[in-house]
Amino acid sequence: MQNRTREEAHGIMRLMRNTLILASIATSLTCQAAFAAPPAAKKQATAKKSSAAAVPTVEEQLKAMQEAIQSQASQIAGLREEMAARSAELVKARQEAAEARAAAVHAESAAAADSQALTQNSAAVAALASNVTEIRTGETTLAATVSTETAKVAKQIENPSQLHFKGITLTPYGFFNGEAYYRSHATGGGEVTPWNALPYEHADSYLLSESGLSGQQSRVGVTMEGKLPFGTIRAYFEGDFLGVGTGSNNNQSSSYLLRQRIALAELETKNHWTVSGGQGWSLVTEGKSGISTAASNMALPTMIDPNYVAGLVWARMGSLRVTKAFAKAAFAVSAENPQLIYSASLAGNTPYAVVGSAGLSASFLNQAINGCSPSTAIVNYTNQSETDSAGNTVAVAVPVYKTLNSCANLMNISFNQAPDMIVKAAFDPGFGHYEIFGISRFFHETVYPGETTNSYLYGGYTDVATGAVVAPALSASGAMYNSIVLGGIGGSMRVPVIANKLTVGAKALWGPGVGHFGTSVLADATSNAAGMLVPIHNLSGLLTAEFTPTPRLQIYTYYGGDYAGRADESSTLATTLGSPTAEFCATVAGTITCSKTATEELLAAGGKWGAHWGSPSAAAVGYGSRLLNNSACGTNANPGYNGGSTGYYSGGGCGAQTRNVQEATAGFWYDLYKGDRGRVRQGFQYSYAVRESWSGATGIGAKGVENMIFTSFRYILP
Repeated sequence: MQNRTREEAHGIMRLMRNTLILASIATSLTCQAAFAAPPAAKKQATAKKSSAAAVPTVEEQLKAMQEAIQSQASQIAGLREEMAARSAELVKARQEAAEARAAAVHAESAAAADSQALTQNSAAVAALASNVTEIRTGETTLAATVSTETAKVAKQIENPSQLHFKGITLTPYGFFNGEAYYRSHATGGGEVTPWNALPYEHADSYLLSESGLSGQQSRVGVTMEGKLPFGTIRAYFEGDFLGVGTGSNNNQSSSYLLRQRIALAELETKNHWTVSGGQGWSLVTEGKSGISTAASNMALPTMIDPNYVAGLVWARMGSLRVTKAFAKAAFAVSAENPQLIYSASLAGNTPYAVVGSAGLSASFLNQAINGCSPSTAIVNYTNQSETDSAGNTVAVAVPVYKTLNSCANLMNISFNQAPDMIVKAAFDPGFGHYEIFGISRFFHETVYPGETTNSYLYGGYTDVATGAVVAPALSASGAMYNSIVLGGIGGSMRVPVIANKLTVGAKALWGPGVGHFGTSVLADATSNAAGMLVPIHNLSGLLTAEFTPTPRLQIYTYYGGDYAGRADESSTLATTLGSPTAEFCATVAGTITCSKTATEELLAAGGKWGAHWGSPSAAAVGYGSRLLNNSACGTNANPGYNGGSTGYYSGGGCGAQTRNVQEATAGFWYDLYKGDRGRVRQGFQYSYAVRESWSGATGIGAKGVENMIFTSFRYILP
């Protein structure tokens, strides 16, 4: 539009310029005519000279000029009209251009507004589409959730996995099984392997195998949990039927008792502080992750034997524990019920100390004793004058007897100075589980220095042949208090070699007086000749490998062992006197002279009968003493006789004390059924175990080898 307007303006200007030129020419011609009128003759002469050519006159030229001017004027008028029209068109064009510019500005503004509106509309449309998509997704998710929740509700109604009672969720668990076992050498321990009582070679029971069927390991448990504004409260209960009562037997109805395995209360805050108390798994027991009291988190061997495997570090005791958990670490401290495993009944000459007893009748602790073996010993001979059949006065040796009651308690309850204190740190860095822990134990006793079996039996008596007092008289004077601190350090690790397929692990515990925590339950402490507590250094270790090639099949293999170090103590206070012989003695010429018979010479010298002890020999004291008489350990079993019964006792006996117990075992579990109704499993286990003793006098020790097979058919609650 602007270009067209410019072209029209330029055309009008050209027209005006041409008009002005024509006007200028016309004016010039008029002036020329006026000034040229007087010399007319000259023109005529000229005309005469050119008579041949027709020359127009001035009038004619003026007339022509006028006509030309009129024509030009007419053209100019036309041009003026055209210019006026063009001017009008130009004004109109300008108005239209202005209007167009205004319209363009308005259109641009409208376009910008429309663009913004379009952008907003597009965003709104996109948001609306997203909302629609979300709504559709939500509807789909809601439908799926409703379907899932409906299925869950239906399942909970028809097959509830949990029970609810006053805000508490109860989750039952456990299993019921039928199990069989076989051992190549009899132990009398039933399904549970008594590691520290595996028979040595040449024992009567070693000549026989044993087998049996049992359902005692069947287990029932329940977890109780309730939510609080600041955390969670829990309680655990678990029991099995491995308890033994006075009426439990295998004669007709093997009715074994339900025993307490776990009875524990727990409070956990939202910032993961946990306080627990009651009977549960000891803090030394390895967990699968973090630090937890839950039975499901214990990294126990998956074997059939209820007494697990030699070398496993564990306990279930009364405890009070505090735990703090973080994302990849946890720390805990626990005070646990202590029990000293004390072995000091050595060579019949035990130094006298009080470290515990059987439970009193007024308490709920175990009161039963395994049995008392009263033994009557001759402790002296007195002289007695009698008249024989011929009327002669004769001297007769009359023995003096004393009874020694040796009672073995079924379970001694040690008099504990303080609880066992255990600290643990556990780490889960993302590849495996790792633990380290430490144990401190505290025990005390009342000691009667110098008091032994000798002082009880022979204290205060005089040897008739030497005139010397054989042993100090039994006395309570000099009693003293003694205490001892025991403890150790341990750790464990579980590493997944093949994710969800193969896991390997290692566990260990070492220290003085920690046999209590090993599966074999070897002695923690013994006594020296004066009756003082002496620690036994213990070591327990276990290597594990668990392989799950398919979801239904699990294969396991373990190797471990428990060790108790030698604590060989000796002292003249612990010498063995042995029973005295009868001697008839008198002082002849200032010298004590004795005879096995009452001779006339000695009768004349005023002789009399009395007791004579041979030279005392050093007695075995401590644990694993090199002086312990193990002579019967290396001989074939002999028929035994005790109290009118045969077949239960080996001739001579073998008191060799355990140095170590080792076991290598392997087995598998296969799930015959695995679903929402639980699991039905078939298991098999083979074990090879060895028990070895410390060598005693003349280097004689003992060893026993055991081959064991276990099978299990088990239904596990869902």
